[in-house]
Amino acid sequence: MSHFIVIGAGQAGAALVAKLRSEGFDGQITLVGAENAPPYQRPPLSKAYLLGEMARERLFLRPEAWYAENGVELRLDTPVEAIDAKARSVTLSGGETLSYDRLALCTGAHPRRLPGAIGGDLPGVLTMRDLADADRLSPEMVEGRRLLVVGGGYIGLEAAAVARKRGLEVILVETADRILSRVAAPQTSDYFRDLHARHGVDIREGCGLERLLGEDRVTGARLSDGAQIEVDFAIAGVGVDPATDLAEAAGLAIENGIRCDIHCRSSDEHIWAAGDCASLLWTDMRIRLESVGNAIDMAENAALNMLGRGVEYRPKPWFWSDQYDVKLQIAGLNAGWDAVHVRAGATPAQASHWYYRGAKLIAVDAMNDSRAYMVGKRLIDAGKSPDPASAADPETDLKALLA
Repeated sequence: MSHFIVIGAGQAGAALVAKLRSEGFDGQITLVGAENAPPYQRPPLSKAYLLGEMARERLFLRPEAWYAENGVELRLDTPVEAIDAKARSVTLSGGETLSYDRLALCTGAHPRRLPGAIGGDLPGVLTMRDLADADRLSPEMVEGRRLLVVGGGYIGLEAAAVARKRGLEVILVETADRILSRVAAPQTSDYFRDLHARHGVDIREGCGLERLLGEDRVTGARLSDGAQIEVDFAIAGVGVDPATDLAEAAGLAIENGIRCDIHCRSSDEHIWAAGDCASLLWTDMRIRLESVGNAIDMAENAALNMLGRGVEYRPKPWFWSDQYDVKLQIAGLNAGWDAVHVRAGATPAQASHWYYRGAKLIAVDAMNDSRAYMVGKRLIDAGKSPDPASAADPETDLKALLA
């Protein structure tokens, strides 16, 4: 009987094993996860879960009993120590070795931590990536305390929003000249800067962290502009790195993640990869897509190809972020944009930003405007590019852009 092993019991790993079973695979499946919880949703961790609006069990993608009922051996709290690609085996913590016929790596990504040399190892300096992070962070979120958020990307901004909703004082520092500078146009940065300012977040752009202060625990910070501030705790929101250590040690090709071909196969013919740990071809670029949508779609495609189907993976990027009463929905990838056209919404909180590269529509940021998002996504997926002036004109019927 064939044995398929999936390393990484997150969104991608859960989607992959479910797809294998739904496609009729009747061999042995083992899903190995380093965490002690069954596969769960990550996006609510920094939002509803941290606010106490979602119970732990509601995070789970499927009831834990589903795995046994569907013949999936779920090995939790079990880090993988090594992969022997030549012998086609994996060694688990504790020394147990499992042989495989096909292997999938869904190992995700690790949050970057602040350097120990500047106080990053002090107690009270936290990250926000997994369930354990959220559980460590929750008791820190006490009304009236002072939080330092390092990094003005989406994770940092979401953490700031939750902290303000729980009544904390928040200072956010961003080394670049504007928040979201690596992922969005200035217009989107302006929108979210204004949003956070209205909710009382002290955003300091062009201002880096020189070092964190404290002996037994973080108590303050010295900033690059010379300011020294007192804080009760800090959150590092400075990005993630793909979890590629196992793959690299096994001799797989690494290129901004585990390098995969159009069929989600790694450089080893018996190993596939999916999700945040994997890099893939998109148009003429090799990219990683850190999103729930890609984790699911790429994992399901990998499952098909582990079964020999030969289906090419053509990602359709989309993302979202919730901050206060604003839902941001993003369609496409804005890499290489040279013009952004702003479409006003029916209310001041509603807007959409349409990214163009030359005459080609490549992405849309839609704030509280699901209609603009849906139309923009359909246009991008179909390779259609409406006239920018029409897209930006609030008098234009969005549906007419699809014609």
